[in-house]
Amino acid sequence: EVQLVESGGGLVQPGGSLRLSCAASGFTFSSYAMSWVRQAPGKGLEWVSAINSGGGSTSYADSVKGRFTISRDNAKNTLYLQMNSLKPEDTAVYYCAKCDGLCDYVIPKGSWGQGTQVTVSS
Repeated sequence: EVQLVESGGGLVQPGGSLRLSCAASGFTFSSYAMSWVRQAPGKGLEWVSAINSGGGSTSYADSVKGRFTISRDNAKNTLYLQMNSLKPEDTAVYYCAKCDGLCDYVIPKGSWGQGTQVTVSS
C-alpha cells in the first residue's frame, strides 16, 4: 500500500522559512517522479514543484521560483520542499504526490499524502 506522510508545516511569519518533508513507503520511491501541490483556503489545487526520479531535474511554478527548492533523498525514501521568503499568499495545505505519468506543471495523477498546513502570517 502506497503511503505518503507529510510533515513540517506550521505557522511562520512573512519572510520566514519552513522545510516540508514527505516520507514515502509501499512503492519503489527511487523509480518515481514526485511533486508538491498546494491548496489555499477557498481556492483550487495549485501545482508547486516536481522532481524526477533521480533528483537531477526539477521544475517550479512561477509563483515559487527562486524561493522554494524541491529535493529528495532516495536512500531515506523522503521528499523535501525548502520554502524561503514565505509570503502570506503561500498559506495553504501542501500535499506531496507520487506521479503516475506527467509530473511537471500539472496536477499529478497518483497517490497523495494527507497534507500539511502552512500558515504565513504576522
